[in-house]
Amino acid sequence: MSVAELKSNSGAQRIEELGRIILAYSEVTEKLQQSHERLEQTVASLREELSEKNRMLERRNRLAALGEMAAGMAHEIRNPLGGIQLYASMLAGDLADRPQSHELAVKIGGCVRKLESLVSRVLHYAREMRVHIVECDLAAVVDDAISLAGGAIVDKLIKISTRGPDSLIVWADPMMLGQALLNLILNAVQASERGGAVVVEFAIDADNGKQFRLAFEDSGPGISPEIMDKIFDPFFTTKDEGTIAAINRDGGGARFEIRI
Repeated sequence: MSVAELKSNSGAQRIEELGRIILAYSEVTEKLQQSHERLEQTVASLREELSEKNRMLERRNRLAALGEMAAGMAHEIRNPLGGIQLYASMLAGDLADRPQSHELAVKIGGCVRKLESLVSRVLHYAREMRVHIVECDLAAVVDDAISLAGGAIVDKLIKISTRGPDSLIVWADPMMLGQALLNLILNAVQASERGGAVVVEFAIDADNGKQFRLAFEDSGPGISPEIMDKIFDPFFTTKDEGTIAAINRDGGGARFEIRI
């Protein structure tokens, strides 16, 4: 082999080797870029999660302060209410021979009892709740809540359907969970137009097999952005009665979830 041929082969080998180096460098660079992008996504996700946790903590602190203030006011209000109720009862007895005046005294007593009920609700929300966790059938709890909401469902001709297994054994407080479900179902019914639809879904949480998930969807107008941050506050409502906790869904209406 001539010197020229040797030089040619050596040059070709160097070019081939340089090509492999460039290719390996490109692969490493691409992997580094992909790792960087994944890291940026992780950081963004963690920042979003931290921001949400901070909002939840701020709301919890605000509600704790509100609960303490409400409990103090409720106790102060309850004492004079008892006196008013006693005097109204005595007055009604003295006015037994005057029907119109007697009726007014009875109405005063009725109003006082409503106020007493409201004070009891405030104290109920303000005090520390005791949860009694037992093994229960989530499907049965859902069915019971729907049955209790039957009057409102029939009045508005709402079509209500459930999506979930016939039986789903979970650990929860069936009384408190049932009350929460009833409130959410009534909210969904009240938010829907006459003849609308409400869907209740329940299943084991796919992200955490130790938790279960409940979701509620209605065919109403959804929730305006102005009140979205307030719907988790106790006693907040846009109606004369009831409570609501929901997010707007893409297809219209509201969707709210419970994860336990």
